[in-house]
Amino acid sequence: MVGAPFVQSVAWAGNEHVAEALTQAKEAVDHGKAGHADVLVKHAEDALKHAKGAQEHMKDAHLDAGVKELGEAVSHGKAGHADVATKHAEEAVKQLSEVK
Repeated sequence: MVGAPFVQSVAWAGNEHVAEALTQAKEAVDHGKAGHADVLVKHAEDALKHAKGAQEHMKDAHLDAGVKELGEAVSHGKAGHADVATKHAEEAVKQLSEVK
């Protein structure tokens, strides 16, 4: 079947993006807990870029929720609200961990 390798490669690309988004979101949480809102933003933005990249390859409600939470983490982090941004980043980690 000719289409199967392509489908697998598209899914693999999505999973690679999800894995990197999850790694970056965890970094955002770690820095947020340390009160480093500026570094949290950098990692949350990187996570968001990868999560959106994954959305190009796959549909998943948890991925969509993760993207939303990462957006909130970036917004609150830019406002200097490390505590609120961290909560959103933690929720993003939870959602991204559920992506199938």
